[in-house]
Amino acid sequence: MDHLVLEVGTALVLIAIGAVIAGKLRFSTIPFLIVIGMLVGPHAPEFGVISLRFVQSADLIDFMGRIGILFLLFYLGLEFSTGKLIRSGKSIIIGGCIYIGINFFLSLIYPLVLNFPLKEGLIMAGITTVSSSAIVAKVLVDLRRTGNTETELILGIIMFEDIFLAVYLSIVSGIVLGGDQTPGGTILSVLIALGYMMLFFIIARVGAPMLNKLKIKSDEIFIIVVFATLFFIAGFSETLHVAEAIGALLLGLVFSETVHAKRIEKMVTPFRDFFGAIFFFSFGLSIDPTQLGGAVGITLGAVVLTIIGNFAAGQLAGRAAGLSHKASSNIGLTIVSRGEFSVIMANMGIAGGLMPILQPFSALYVLILAILGPLLTKESRHVYLFLNRIFKWERGSNRGRKRQTDHD
Repeated sequence: MDHLVLEVGTALVLIAIGAVIAGKLRFSTIPFLIVIGMLVGPHAPEFGVISLRFVQSADLIDFMGRIGILFLLFYLGLEFSTGKLIRSGKSIIIGGCIYIGINFFLSLIYPLVLNFPLKEGLIMAGITTVSSSAIVAKVLVDLRRTGNTETELILGIIMFEDIFLAVYLSIVSGIVLGGDQTPGGTILSVLIALGYMMLFFIIARVGAPMLNKLKIKSDEIFIIVVFATLFFIAGFSETLHVAEAIGALLLGLVFSETVHAKRIEKMVTPFRDFFGAIFFFSFGLSIDPTQLGGAVGITLGAVVLTIIGNFAAGQLAGRAAGLSHKASSNIGLTIVSRGEFSVIMANMGIAGGLMPILQPFSALYVLILAILGPLLTKESRHVYLFLNRIFKWERGSNRGRKRQTDHD
């Protein structure tokens, strides 16, 4: 008998329970949803017609989770102005190079020091270098930090990471999977991704007056038009080797320049919250807790290295952009979370016949940072005050308040 709807309903009940518990504890829902997802899935028991294995609904839940990423990034794009991002272009390039440079170097050296083969080292570097756009977006929204000074740079670094991904995925897939990606093909992929992003910035600046003339009074028709555009642009982006989530982010930036921004934001918010919760639950479903034990040691080492590397990169990138030490601390602590891309890299390694430890390593690594990331972001003020006593960045209260727009 087909119990697809019942399985999806059961998943939503579990998500609701996790959200309620998180709300009672005044904590981010992200780690609760991931843990609940881990506790069920293929290894879970069945209770009559109610199955916690989600066999029939696994693909549907995964697709709904992908929709959640689109809404999270689309909403984040609506919160910003392309004008501000263009004015911050130099800071974004410098900050992105600093962030990728420090984290990739540490992420590649670590497995090689542990005597992992080069291919495994490249996969582990991919797993540990790039932050999770979905988790970062969710945390920024949950903690109401979209208006913070440093958030523009955080958004820029996320976009810079996608350019890095286009290069890295092309190179590593060729090495690990035995493809024939040439240097010329790699360069072409990067140029296409860059050109695609620049096209959206131009549309946002030049096309906003035309979009402002679009008058749709019916909310029903308006939301159909917006969502149709969102899904089409996200899907088309993937054909150009630009992550679908970044396509959603870029479209959000376009609409942020129009008079429709607030109307869209109000309509999107419930979908963002609903499908975003499903994404983190579905990610938990992909993790088998029984396979995590053998990777504990190397995972904890990687986590410590990631936190140190992120904080250092955030400080250097923020200070290079003229931000205070406090705002710079927020950068490093906010983008420490790892997520969907790490899982993709691990799956690539498994498909290439590499060491099986890559999968439990990536799962445990992502889980720990998915919990620590939102926690460190929420407590970033206390982390900064503690470290400020050691490094004496800002000695006086007046100096510490020189940027009135730097929030917790």
